[in-house]
Amino acid sequence: METAVGLRREAARTDERRALVLAGERERAIERVGGLFDALGVEPAEAAFVGPDDPLECRSVGYARADRLMGTTQELLVYDCHGRCEPNVLGQVTGTVDGGGLLVLLTPPLEEWPDRCDGFDETLAVPPFGVQDVTGRFRGRLVETLRAHRGIAVVDVDTGAVERDGLTDPAPRPAGRRLSQQDSDTDAAGESFASVAYEACLTDDQAEALAGLERLREAGQTVVVEAHRGRGKSSAAGLAAACLAKEGQDVLVTAPGYRNAAELFERAAELLERMAVGYSTDNPDSPRRIETGAGTGQEGGCIRFRTPTAAAEFPDDPDRVIVDEAAAVPVRLLESFLEAPSVAFTTTIHGYEGAGRGFSVRFRDRLAESDHAVTERWLSTPIRYAPADPVEVWSFRALGLNAGPPHAQVVDGATPETVTYRKLDPSALTAEESLLREVFGLLVLAHYRTEPNDFARLLDAPNISVHALLAEDHVVSVALLAREGGLSADLRSRVYGGERVRGNLIPDLLTSQLRDKAAGESVGARVVRIATHSAVRERGLGSRLLAEIAAYAEAGDLDWLGVGYGATPELVSFWRHNGYRAVHLGVSRNERSGEHSVVMLRPLSPAGERLHDRHTEWFLRRLPGTLANALSGLDPDVARAVCRSIDGTPAFAPREWEWRILEGLPDGTAVYDTAPRPVTRLAFRYLTDGSVDCLTPQQERLLVRKTLQARPWDEVADELGYVSASTCMRALGETVDALLSQYGRGERPERSDTG
Repeated sequence: METAVGLRREAARTDERRALVLAGERERAIERVGGLFDALGVEPAEAAFVGPDDPLECRSVGYARADRLMGTTQELLVYDCHGRCEPNVLGQVTGTVDGGGLLVLLTPPLEEWPDRCDGFDETLAVPPFGVQDVTGRFRGRLVETLRAHRGIAVVDVDTGAVERDGLTDPAPRPAGRRLSQQDSDTDAAGESFASVAYEACLTDDQAEALAGLERLREAGQTVVVEAHRGRGKSSAAGLAAACLAKEGQDVLVTAPGYRNAAELFERAAELLERMAVGYSTDNPDSPRRIETGAGTGQEGGCIRFRTPTAAAEFPDDPDRVIVDEAAAVPVRLLESFLEAPSVAFTTTIHGYEGAGRGFSVRFRDRLAESDHAVTERWLSTPIRYAPADPVEVWSFRALGLNAGPPHAQVVDGATPETVTYRKLDPSALTAEESLLREVFGLLVLAHYRTEPNDFARLLDAPNISVHALLAEDHVVSVALLAREGGLSADLRSRVYGGERVRGNLIPDLLTSQLRDKAAGESVGARVVRIATHSAVRERGLGSRLLAEIAAYAEAGDLDWLGVGYGATPELVSFWRHNGYRAVHLGVSRNERSGEHSVVMLRPLSPAGERLHDRHTEWFLRRLPGTLANALSGLDPDVARAVCRSIDGTPAFAPREWEWRILEGLPDGTAVYDTAPRPVTRLAFRYLTDGSVDCLTPQQERLLVRKTLQARPWDEVADELGYVSASTCMRALGETVDALLSQYGRGERPERSDTG
């Protein structure tokens, strides 16, 4: 108790947080925690327990529902690590502890903990591996950080020994200065947001972000606000939305889910009350629409929420758009929001929910090409606790939240000829902290949903291998491979019957959706993620890494390499260039990427060839039908790229009357609409024939839109820039004429007109 009391007293004095590890038998630890409420002066309503049961008087939350605590603040948070030590959960619950509060971790004896399997290990043991194949490197590293970082006490509840008291004896903190309204940006007329809005800001950072958001009062503006979690970016956006609504603006708010934007609406409502602005809501507890001007008889403004897909259509023509947690919104949708009169993007960097710097990397180029003036703000000061809080410093290191790639200057000279390939053993990663940070930092940059769980996965999962290119010992390109397939006959049968199999994306898809009973028999490796340092892109490093991976795979026991991702023309071309061929294209958009997912294979053995050839044949048979139906809205450039990436061409043997239709189209003696089938077959043959390139991109888009996707003439003409439907028809005839020169004006087999 004395240790906990001392930690709590120091935390309250510094507005920092402290952590207490109770290691040993679970029942003894629970008993110790039960006495903390009175000793620390914490009310049960100010505390929470995360674990498998309900042993304390405070609120209890199961592991799977720990994210429900996000957005709340706790004076005392107890996380029972005995049943499940999940990195995502650890990050989520740590973020709820308020300044002056205490995080308590219940753990097995620290010496034994790394080797003890728990519920999280079961999620890493994907078939055909078992939980016994999962290692404990993440927990071992976690123990090291708990023993090394300041502000963390360790107590052995079995012996009563205090290994560390966790006290830091910090120096007094100087009081900070709050940004005033006079410090804020103003427009040409000298006007700015109300001073009460700045008085509502809790840090200088937040006030500076609000000043940046004032740019939204003007048209043609984009404001980007980035921060680590807990810095008040959503609150700043809420304050700005309230000020804009007070001025009569219609503010459309979007986020991956309403829960992400709830704080924005809460802060907006609070500020409207403080400004004495009358308003009404559709729901007082969880408003999705706030209208100002209530009871005044005057037209007011509005703050309303829509999902990203719906918001991208700009329903009811909003004046301003705010995209919260933008890193978790597909780039395709982010681009559409640049069509708004003015827009703000707020996003979390290295958040506990996995939103990384992918927003910056993938969206900045599009942003730079827009006509908007761009204002950027970065929030570094925490809202709920003091800067340099020891628990935050520890959690960032323990969960990989402080990971980053090497500085650009260090790797700027890297080329495919100067780098070295290395398969990185997880033990080497745990032993070389800088190497681990660079690897994970690159992965965070490349993918907007890289999570703390992924940090543990690359260290402990038995199916994952890490491959990298290094320039003078610094990582410039990295890829994660997941071993898939090799499934037992019984499991393959269950998957065919509809059962899902974790960690086997390609065998699962080919078996359950495409009805291939043998798809899970061969053994392959899927490229889960690949990332190249932004300073050395477009130099061929990604292709060099994939070549090394292919050599590694061919020397082993793998039958195929595969990949699945959101299809764009550039990505499909990249993977095709590296020997991968398309065998499947999803008919619905992926929720995360916003694109249609494509699956591609690179066979390495006879078994891999059989799998590839089988699905290539099936793909060629079904793709025209899906393009004319479920994929009729697919970007024609994506369709072109996917068709080109198929390693095969369909049979093309029209009957004699079909040849006459084809030959009559160029001079107008035949009409496409009366017999489209021969033109469709000719178009598909050409688009999948990688040996022929006789059309312009515009002509190929015409083939896709009209003959494969069966879009109306007027729509095709408008989209592709033809002056009329008639002009579009003539262009199709000219395109067919060019294809007949390639495929049709030679010796043809005699075939019956009716046979």
